[in-house]
Amino acid sequence: MPKYYEFKVCGYYLYFTSHCIIECMHVHASDRKLTEAGSAKFFVKNDGDSVLQNKGILNDREVRIIQSFIKENYKEMYLKWSSLSEKGFYGEN
Repeated sequence: MPKYYEFKVCGYYLYFTSHCIIECMHVHASDRKLTEAGSAKFFVKNDGDSVLQNKGILNDREVRIIQSFIKENYKEMYLKWSSLSEKGFYGEN
């Protein structure tokens, strides 16, 4: 599982799975197993805003903190994403 960072944000790793690169850019958040089951999923727009598709085990406060982190770091995160995927941001063709 490629992680966007080696550290946790609000207690969660931010990552994507190698089989999910067929979708537009998104971020999974999980504190344990780095799998899609039970994780939160945020689709990332080209301005850094994100759309929460699945809340997983996160509470509302954790969702806000992670969305804020994504907003501040989405350009750097996109570099990692785009090294493995040809898909762009959420909402783009």
